[in-house]
Amino acid sequence: MPNNRRSRIITQGFARSPNRAMLRAVGFDDGDFDKPIVGVANGHSTMNPCNAGIQPLVDRAMAALTSADAKPQVFGFPTVTDGIGMGTEGMKYSLVSREVIADAIEVAVMGQCMDGVLCVGGCDKNMPGAMMALARMNVPGIFVYAGTIKPGTWKGQTLTIVSPFEAVGAFAAGKMSQEDFDGIERNACPTVGACGGQYTANTMSSSFEALGMSLLGSSQLASPDPEKADSAAASAQTLVNAIKLDLKPRDIITRKSIENAIAVVMATGGSTNAVLHYLAIAAAAEVEWTIDDFERVRQRVPVLCDLKPSGRFVAVDFNLAGGVPQVLKMLLVHGLLHGECMTITGRTMGQELDGIDENPRADQEVIRPWNRPMYPQGHLTILKGNLAPEGCVAKITGLKNPSITGPARVFDSEPAALDAIMARAIQPGDVMVIRYEGPKGGPGMQEMLAPTSALIGQGLGESVGLITDGRFSGGTWGMVVGHVAPEAYVGGTIALVHEGDSITIDAHRRLIELNVDAGELARRRAQWKAPAPRYTRGLLAKYMKLVSTASLGAITDGG
Repeated sequence: MPNNRRSRIITQGFARSPNRAMLRAVGFDDGDFDKPIVGVANGHSTMNPCNAGIQPLVDRAMAALTSADAKPQVFGFPTVTDGIGMGTEGMKYSLVSREVIADAIEVAVMGQCMDGVLCVGGCDKNMPGAMMALARMNVPGIFVYAGTIKPGTWKGQTLTIVSPFEAVGAFAAGKMSQEDFDGIERNACPTVGACGGQYTANTMSSSFEALGMSLLGSSQLASPDPEKADSAAASAQTLVNAIKLDLKPRDIITRKSIENAIAVVMATGGSTNAVLHYLAIAAAAEVEWTIDDFERVRQRVPVLCDLKPSGRFVAVDFNLAGGVPQVLKMLLVHGLLHGECMTITGRTMGQELDGIDENPRADQEVIRPWNRPMYPQGHLTILKGNLAPEGCVAKITGLKNPSITGPARVFDSEPAALDAIMARAIQPGDVMVIRYEGPKGGPGMQEMLAPTSALIGQGLGESVGLITDGRFSGGTWGMVVGHVAPEAYVGGTIALVHEGDSITIDAHRRLIELNVDAGELARRRAQWKAPAPRYTRGLLAKYMKLVSTASLGAITDGG
């Protein structure tokens, strides 16, 4: 029987309740009422490769929980897969699904009085949604990542899900044959598992190791491999021990552990979406953390890993090279990791890293030695200026010169912007503005992978700027700035940009500026009118009413 007060109350309640009869109907015997009831939040879905390999992991976890003398009970949560929804109306549900996942897990665990929960998820929003729920409920819990996809190949080229998106732009520009276009599409995703670069799914799963809420070495394993199922079983056993210790998420998710997580995001060249998601996780855990804290960490932490989208390697390469534990040990040795932070194992992060060499192996090129990083500082920088007084996020890896001043090319939706790119109407030196795609305006902050990949495919990634109040895929790179806040829908300055206005993006100065005088901006603001909402009923309409600004994490339970 678990030794924490909450579980004793629950168990005693069942012991004198007619609800025992209903539990017997699902397999409980007399002795089972003294066991911790552990929920298994199952994100399995046959609709996408990210989640299609989850059921075997759930089966292993359920068996391990039973062997550890717990009583596992499985329930599902929904998932939206960005790679399928990208560029469609369905993409508006992606970020919204993060909130739905958090709410669904909370409903199941709290409504059924569970003593702990093991969450198994694959695609991008599964991770933050589950972690928000764990932090919010503060019931012992652990996250199990479904695992990464293995890379595809075409004519010796390593492929990821971003490859077909970039192929669209290259094909439209006459730079790719029909044979190669078709070959890339057919071979990009050869197995189950989440997108293979250091995109959002692998970024968040890696950071959960650093946060202390997933087992070390578990986040970069390939979904189909036996080791992934083994890690699910080990995670289940670890969770039962955490229940016995009464070790809760808020004992683990602290300001220092979030700083550890963001250090890994920076060191591995991770996704811009980590900014949005960790603002939300911190809010759920009631930890003080602001958008400016990301910049503070960025200035201290180098980019150590040569990973896609701007680098050469994918997640399975990273795992073979030593993975997240190797990066964590390097950060620890150089004073950039809080080794005293507690982990789900009941041991500190420093204790967990005992025995790992502080130097990466010389026979690999994925993880750079400390004295030869990819970049001396992190790659996700927070820009501010009159275009984004609350801040916005730029991803500056892979760029020779992360600054541009050019004429604005203004679009009030992502599809309109993509149409212009495909029509070859965007020229070097232009600064594209995609607006009314923010948390409320979209709603849901669509990811701009289609337009950004088309720019890359046309060879414009270094010479065209793009700013948006929407988001970017973890697979995006180039002169891109997202999460502009306040957003256009609420009258942010981005709503006041006119075609041809001069815009400056300067990562060196952490500046994003509309080069129009204050008097003219005041005149435009007085004339601006909020557009009619794109949805008036259903989930998206409810989301529009509740969601916060992106600079606070685009959360719906902020009070």
